[in-house]
Amino acid sequence: MAKKKVKENTKHISSLPGVKQKRPKVETQPEENNMGFFAAIALLVAVFAAPLSAEIFTSDLRHHKHKALKMDEALLTVNNELDSELVVSWMSKRCYQCLYQELGVVPAGPSPGQPSSVNFVVSTQHEITLQVNGTVVNTELCRVPFHFGEHGNYSLWVKNLNNSSAANCSVVTDADPVNSYIPILVAFLIFAGLALVMPVGRRILELNVVKSLVLRFGSSMETERLINSELGYPQIAAPVTDNILPPQPGSSKRLRSLDTFRGISLVIMVFVNYGGGRYWFFKHESWNGLTVADLVFPWFVFIMGTSIALSINSLLRAGSTRCSLFKKVVWRSMQLFIIGLFVINPNYCQGPLSFNNLRIPGVLQRLAWSYLVVASLDLLVARGHLDILPMEAWWSPLLDILLYWPAWLCVILLEVLWLCLTFLLPVPDCPKGYLGPGGIGDMGLYPNCTGGAAGFIDRWLLGESHIHQTPTSRVIYATQMPYDPEGVLGSINSILMAFLGLQAGKIILHYRDVHRSIISRFLVWGFLLGIISAVLTKCSTDQGFIPVNKNLWSLSYVTTLASFAFVLLVVVYYIVDVKKWWSGAPFYYPGMNSILVYVGHEVFEDYFPFRWRMVNSQSHVEHLIQNLLATSCWVLISYVLYRKKIFWKI
Repeated sequence: MAKKKVKENTKHISSLPGVKQKRPKVETQPEENNMGFFAAIALLVAVFAAPLSAEIFTSDLRHHKHKALKMDEALLTVNNELDSELVVSWMSKRCYQCLYQELGVVPAGPSPGQPSSVNFVVSTQHEITLQVNGTVVNTELCRVPFHFGEHGNYSLWVKNLNNSSAANCSVVTDADPVNSYIPILVAFLIFAGLALVMPVGRRILELNVVKSLVLRFGSSMETERLINSELGYPQIAAPVTDNILPPQPGSSKRLRSLDTFRGISLVIMVFVNYGGGRYWFFKHESWNGLTVADLVFPWFVFIMGTSIALSINSLLRAGSTRCSLFKKVVWRSMQLFIIGLFVINPNYCQGPLSFNNLRIPGVLQRLAWSYLVVASLDLLVARGHLDILPMEAWWSPLLDILLYWPAWLCVILLEVLWLCLTFLLPVPDCPKGYLGPGGIGDMGLYPNCTGGAAGFIDRWLLGESHIHQTPTSRVIYATQMPYDPEGVLGSINSILMAFLGLQAGKIILHYRDVHRSIISRFLVWGFLLGIISAVLTKCSTDQGFIPVNKNLWSLSYVTTLASFAFVLLVVVYYIVDVKKWWSGAPFYYPGMNSILVYVGHEVFEDYFPFRWRMVNSQSHVEHLIQNLLATSCWVLISYVLYRKKIFWKI
């Protein structure tokens, strides 16, 4: 009988989670005058990115004329020289204790010495391990760990080893991949260059020779305005407050470093929410671990706590009563929560919003809850006048902690509650204290236990239809259960994060203008929290007592990010408020209008100029340009609002 002709077959490595993978079919294969700053960003990004886009597109045509690859994909051809059928499976390096997922079947060669070939599309985001099994006795023939490059062509050869029953597996690069990280490097150089050009330009304008030249071609008033504008470096003069509590007249100076810190967090948050150029490190981690996207929300919560301490102190000094402030805190928390419901359920032009699938948890809802609890605790213990406190007692170095011990006690009790619920609450069909993602993790033993107690509490209290339906754990762990990263149990640890930020505010209040004391205490807190994180995680991603996990808002996640926040705040505080080497621009502007920028970027995400139809939607270059320009637009909007003295405060 004539042997059947083997045709090439192509299959994606990452199928839709929840759909059982089938065997492949056999088929054919600036301030005052900052407009120039933002215009320069747009022009330089476009100029530098155009040749990059053309280069990558040309490389794609050159390497893959026969197969169109998408972003973060490579072509793998498996060549089987054995006389038996092979099963090829894969597992991501980021998938902890996971089951291998079947990639496809490669038939035996049609004749001795003639291999059969099957094409597969594999992911290039992380290193993967390929497993080759024989189908006769289902024995493992080999494992090959390899990190494929984007749009590269590779061959996996499976051969007999010296005519024995053992198999030899090797990966060969047939066509080199493209360097998808060049756009990131170019963008960094552009923005770094602009950051250097702006202060140099300001210094040049201050030269007498330049002043005389400018005076010849323009009015003296306009010249002085241009020179004194400091090219986007705002003046320092404002009362201490934040975007939630309204400003109160007073003699105290606003710490520009706090708004700069908030602006840094917010700008990165907007960038990653818009896609971050579709790079994996600008997306949230699938389960344990950290990416850039996982840093910014806790930092925003942290600096909110810092601003609460300064705001309440300022308002108490101005004569406001605690009862009136508490009413405002409750009202503003309700406003934040309601706005968050509308933002997280974008049904603006699609008729009435249905409660049947309304998602209840969200970012602003988490902020509202954290703000309500932390501001209420601070109202119980805050002191309006700190200059009359004794500083000679033996316990005075701990004054910023001991004076507020009732609030600390409440937060500690809340943390004990989180630990008890997380590790002692019985969850049906799941082990106690389970912190895993479920799905194919933990060798597939607990597929419906995503998030353990945290997921169970959300499904019990809110219902499965009212929480996030597509968690990040689906990407690698192929989970099926809905899970919300802003759920109920994690809100306890967000309170801890805000309270640690409140402690930073207390340090600033108690040691105002004593820069050495403020910096030293920030560093001590950062060091202590880092030590706690090291103990909880055992300095590993997956093997600690409590791994760093953004989805769970685990205790180690909070201590780690709070440690980073204290250190970053030290750097910004020293540069901006102590040495005054940097004014905080342009991050200062969105930091002054954080609620408006956050809500605005969510509501207008799909509208021009924040998004447009791309020529090639599978290009990192085009996504990066779009996301950078969209983020820059919001910085520009916040700058214009700052110039007009328009601030949205609730």
